[in-house]
Amino acid sequence: MSTPPTFGVGIVGFGFIGKVHAHAYHSIPLFYDPPPAKVKLVGVCTSREETARKAQEQADFQFATTRFEDLLERDDIHIINICTPNHLHKGQVIAALEAGKHVYCDKPLTTSLAEAREIVACARAHPELTHGMAHQCRFIPATMRARQLAREGFLGRVYHFRATYYHAGYTDPNRPMVWRMTKEAGGGALSDLGSHVIDLMRYILGDYDSVRGTKEVFIKERPSLDRSQMLPVEVDDYVCLQARMKQGGIGFIEASRYATGSQDGVTFEIYGQDGAMRFNMMDANWLYAYDARDPGGALGGMRGFRQIECVQQYPAPNALPSPRLPVGWIRFHIHSMYDFVAAVAEGRLGTVSLYDAAATQAVDEAVHKSDRSGEWEKVEEV
Repeated sequence: MSTPPTFGVGIVGFGFIGKVHAHAYHSIPLFYDPPPAKVKLVGVCTSREETARKAQEQADFQFATTRFEDLLERDDIHIINICTPNHLHKGQVIAALEAGKHVYCDKPLTTSLAEAREIVACARAHPELTHGMAHQCRFIPATMRARQLAREGFLGRVYHFRATYYHAGYTDPNRPMVWRMTKEAGGGALSDLGSHVIDLMRYILGDYDSVRGTKEVFIKERPSLDRSQMLPVEVDDYVCLQARMKQGGIGFIEASRYATGSQDGVTFEIYGQDGAMRFNMMDANWLYAYDARDPGGALGGMRGFRQIECVQQYPAPNALPSPRLPVGWIRFHIHSMYDFVAAVAEGRLGTVSLYDAAATQAVDEAVHKSDRSGEWEKVEEV
């Protein structure tokens, strides 16, 4: 049995999502047997010395720094993991690729389609490098099963779909301004939440052809962190869009930070000629599927939505926990990270790459155009 390779990781940014990614790297050898590689958390970079030192202690990094370049210059760092605000992604992704590092980046890819194209050009210039994105909704067993069924023709001709990503974290008008509410660093509900569900529908149903979208800001001003002044909110709180898919079907997608009572509300419903599927991430152990080919008859026959027990039915070499146990949000990130590390070890791209993230950025761009024009806008090629 061959010895798996060893990869050193440098993480830049160690807020909430940086901790999630560090946890996922630590979990790979426990959850997969054999693991695709041995992973070492070598360096962590944050904007302040005190947070860098704390991150080093929390996740057992070998060193901490406030200079991103320190990660790039280390020969024992092979993977750069980017967990910084959105407007920093482009420069850091390109610098990492040009330094010969594999890249794993949190969503969204960047803040504009023009920047996404720069990233794609750099990635294409370095085909020897692997790159991945944190689109963890692809790595829920139920959504993996939905894609499998769709690709096998279970739905037949797709008529229409509906997909949502609902949060309620911004409903309090007294919540202070944060970077996610600024145009330069953030991107609004469309980028923050919509990127996930836009990517998920593309993963299941294929590429987008055109969209028509509307954005809304509900609370126009918020207090600064020190409460000394009111600052304008520069990005969308809510977005809704209609989408036409290249392979057929029309859909409706919503992303909201103001969905009162919602927690992490990713849902979809897909209706086709031969079948239908439903999913709710707050009930993530199940995919609900309706097969129109089932026989009808007196009292309903055998027709109806069936509950498919996807739970933790991850494919081999999944080893922990039991595939019969309930699944949870952090597990999606662990499998996303496993998929990426396995791709690095095998010298290929994984399930989701920078190219996929750029395709989502193209949808975002078309939604922004449509919000201004009030018309359907074509989704550009990247």
